[in-house]
Amino acid sequence: MKNQSFFRSVCALAVPVALQSMLQASFGVVDQVMIGQLGGVEVAAVGLAGKFTGIYNVVVSAVGAVAGIMISQYMGQKNAAETRRSMIFNLRVCLILAALFTFAGIAVPEKIMGLYLSDRATAEVAGRYLAIVSGTFLPAAVVAILSTHLRCMEKASLPLYAGLASAAVNTCLNWMLIFGKLGAPALGVTGAALATLISQLVYFAVILVMYLKYRERAENTAAGPFAWKQYLSMLLPLLVSEFMWSLGENVYAGIYGHLGTDASAAMTLTNPVQSLAIGALCGLSQAAAILIGKRLGDGDREVAYQEAKKLLLYGLAGSLLLSVVIFLVSPWYVRIFRVETGIRELTVRILAAYAAVMPFKVLNMIIGSGILRSGGKTTYVMGIDLAGTWLFGVPLGLLSAFVFHWPIPLVYLTLSLEECIRFAVSLAVFKRRGWMNRLKA
Repeated sequence: MKNQSFFRSVCALAVPVALQSMLQASFGVVDQVMIGQLGGVEVAAVGLAGKFTGIYNVVVSAVGAVAGIMISQYMGQKNAAETRRSMIFNLRVCLILAALFTFAGIAVPEKIMGLYLSDRATAEVAGRYLAIVSGTFLPAAVVAILSTHLRCMEKASLPLYAGLASAAVNTCLNWMLIFGKLGAPALGVTGAALATLISQLVYFAVILVMYLKYRERAENTAAGPFAWKQYLSMLLPLLVSEFMWSLGENVYAGIYGHLGTDASAAMTLTNPVQSLAIGALCGLSQAAAILIGKRLGDGDREVAYQEAKKLLLYGLAGSLLLSVVIFLVSPWYVRIFRVETGIRELTVRILAAYAAVMPFKVLNMIIGSGILRSGGKTTYVMGIDLAGTWLFGVPLGLLSAFVFHWPIPLVYLTLSLEECIRFAVSLAVFKRRGWMNRLKA
């Protein structure tokens, strides 16, 4: 009965989060499928603009992760006042970061894109897209924190409903504004950016209304001073970890971009598949962070450890199944794009490499982004991420691309070997149980 109850709790959190993540990924799928009708330059431009927005997303997700740690643990301690203060404080931090990224994306978009591309024409297209999409950063910051709080309240279906509304708006506007349907102007890449901006504003409005309706009100404020030392000990390692990991991903994007427009376009075409696959199982990571965090907050260490092991087994089973599916459907997937045959062939080969390493990616997501963080000792995660990306991934990518001059599928597979190393280290840290910590109020 306990196993069935735990499985139901996991599903109640993981399924809505997974569906929501896949809806978010569908923004990229819709954009890429429709922009894929315009040509390789447009595909590469949108994909590389997404790399800069990815830096913003991971920085904000670091703050959201700390918010999740604090909220879930204080809920486990039945401390409503600290729960509320944790949400408000992290929201303020997110808004400050969003303002900085918005300014950069609007003020110097083409210069930013020039860091990724040697082709000036493609950089100009990417810059126009980035300047508009930067308008999503502030509303996305609010959405990130409010969604985290709702999930910790075990109302994970509410952000899903907001995502459904946003996805519907995004799909319709993409069709209208990219191709000029229903009397709208045919704006191409600019239309895709506007569709993303408007749909994100819809997402923000819906999630805000839902949160105001269902939030839990604390009758009093937190008693003591804010635990700055504890907060910074969680946030700073995660900021460093997420930023440096994202920077590493951007180095990878730069490697692909300098291998040629075809290679960059092929990698971009794999992004929707990668996003959907990870999105399908990222709910397990969110469930781990919330459920294990509440167990630790309640002081039940042994149950927390056993439930964490079950979550890893769920992730392994799901990732192996999805790897097989990706490998089998990739030849049909590439046919929906109007790109050159060479780009299609490269895309299929890259997806085969991705299918091979995906189980390690998923397990690292669950153990690193969920389990090890739940106790608040985020320095463990920082050390593992930095070592994996910068001691193994980046050097392997640079060597394979610019010294050995291997083709992009082999370059991708080689640099992805760092996922295997990262998982081995993470598993050793997990078994030692030093991450199992209870936050102080």
